Amino acid sequence: MVDHSFTDLTLAALYDSLNPWGPGDDFYLGLVREARAVLDVGCGTGRLLRRARAEGHPGRLMGLDPAAAMLVQARRARPDGVEWVLGDMRTRLWHGEFDLVVMTGHAFQELTGDEEIRRLLYAVREALGPGGRFVFETRNPAARAWERWTPERVHEVTAADGTPVRVRHEAQDGGLRRGRVRFTATYEGDGWPAPRVSHGVLRFLDDRALRDVLGEAGLSVVAQYGDWERGPLTAAGQEIITVAERAR
Repeated sequence: MVDHSFTDLTLAALYDSLNPWGPGDDFYLGLVREARAVLDVGCGTGRLLRRARAEGHPGRLMGLDPAAAMLVQARRARPDGVEWVLGDMRTRLWHGEFDLVVMTGHAFQELTGDEEIRRLLYAVREALGPGGRFVFETRNPAARAWERWTPERVHEVTAADGTPVRVRHEAQDGGLRRGRVRFTATYEGDGWPAPRVSHGVLRFLDDRALRDVLGEAGLSVVAQYGDWERGPLTAAGQEIITVAERAR
């Protein structure tokens, strides 16, 4: 679940516990291993790039995130030889510097406006060198994931001080409206004076819409997968994993 509340230092410290390493991370790590220069947009705590560097990746690794609290977590692993940049794709201009740009953790879905998506994709296209790839995933709207974001589904993790923290997500306004889902995330810890509640919006695009918006930005789809084993897209599949490159 993408959640704006991770601008909070306390919650940022919990991010990796709430989102443990899984098949999606293995998928992206395999791509990073094969790339010379990598830009991770919305890198969060930076664990993907930190893992790649720890394994001996010899090339350029850069993590970009608009949340300072997340980069605090990323930088705690120093010295790691990863470049950490606070901001988004408007912060800097990159021209053909990367052969892989990734957006993991459904971060692409935080771009809720058409113009916001266009700006990102144009910037990604400019950042890619010859033969470079842009890889990201979004939730398949046909799988209707928001219907499972209900208050009774509680996820519990343990904070650094050993106390439990409980989190629950709830879709608002009846779910999907005009391709967007509004939701709340509520965090409650033992000893906290009150729960912390954040509000977010996610954009849901199907595979055809993704191809169209990528095409408008000069990016062409190389492949789309329905799971982390590179299986085909299906109506019941949870993911749309997209691999794109600069259009020729």
